[in-house]
Amino acid sequence: MESIKTLGEFILDNQKDYPDASGELTSLFSSIRLAAKVLHREINKAGLVDITGSAGDENIQGEQQQKLDVYANERFKNALAQRGVVCGIASEEEEEFVKFEETKNLEGKYVVLIDPLDGSSNIDVNVSVGTIFSVYRRVSAVGSKVTEADFLQPGHQQVAAGYVIYGSSTMMVYSTGSGVNGFTYDPTIGVFCLSHPDLQVPEDGNIYSVNEGNYIRFPEGVKKYIKYCQEEDESTKRPYTSRYIGSLVSDFHRNLIKGGIYLYPTSSRYPDGKLRLLYECNPMAYLIEQAGGKAISHPGQRILDLEPSKLHQRCPLFVGSPNMVDKLAQFIEENE
Repeated sequence: MESIKTLGEFILDNQKDYPDASGELTSLFSSIRLAAKVLHREINKAGLVDITGSAGDENIQGEQQQKLDVYANERFKNALAQRGVVCGIASEEEEEFVKFEETKNLEGKYVVLIDPLDGSSNIDVNVSVGTIFSVYRRVSAVGSKVTEADFLQPGHQQVAAGYVIYGSSTMMVYSTGSGVNGFTYDPTIGVFCLSHPDLQVPEDGNIYSVNEGNYIRFPEGVKKYIKYCQEEDESTKRPYTSRYIGSLVSDFHRNLIKGGIYLYPTSSRYPDGKLRLLYECNPMAYLIEQAGGKAISHPGQRILDLEPSKLHQRCPLFVGSPNMVDKLAQFIEENE
């Protein structure tokens, strides 16, 4: 019987690939792993305790904060502050970046950008949600206080990115630049176990994921691509299947494994797009490229090459199987 490799063992086995990290990335991932396990516990009893529903406040995005949004943000913030390898974080739930100012944190080499609970409004109806995270090496001097410039780096500067999906099982999927691996949480022994090694997105797929309720507000090229997906054509195995959960992590995870494309375009309601470049688009783009896929904001514009100008910058996102992203780009170019 083949032995099961845990997340901790996998990280240690691969630590030699990152000699500059000197163990800090291992410690950083241990913090994320711990917070994810705590959040898994709370999500799985969400219907039994007073942790569902609105917290009564809006976040910086102008969205209603859920109680679990606030809880998740605090858990990840506290976990990342404890080990002294992270000098600060930026969260989708907070207006400004957070400085960790203890002496041990000032010596930290990394910053983390995080969406603590993506799709949190789905908690009340028992639909999968997730955590998205992104790790950068700081650009400010080690020993000094973290600055905004540490967070406003293009996505290709990421040293690691990943997500945790809390669904029928809880999984962590991440990359440190050498492929993508998935780990399923075994609550009976309290560890994440390697279950999906070396994930590769299929070059083609038959799933498209988009909020079709906003169809009338989409650009013409996106509308025509959606119609293309719906047309019958045996040679290209159409019509494709429409699957949209409304939680980026869940939709992305399905398409990563099965093949597909996720679309969140600009619209008359969101002329700059709705998703956040730093907390959602960059980490997902990093992961999909590591898995052999593509992520663009416009034809010819790779997500990872975008230069961020503010913490909560929005961006259109088209991500998934490379042939499907290329086909979409063709429709957009032809209808500009």
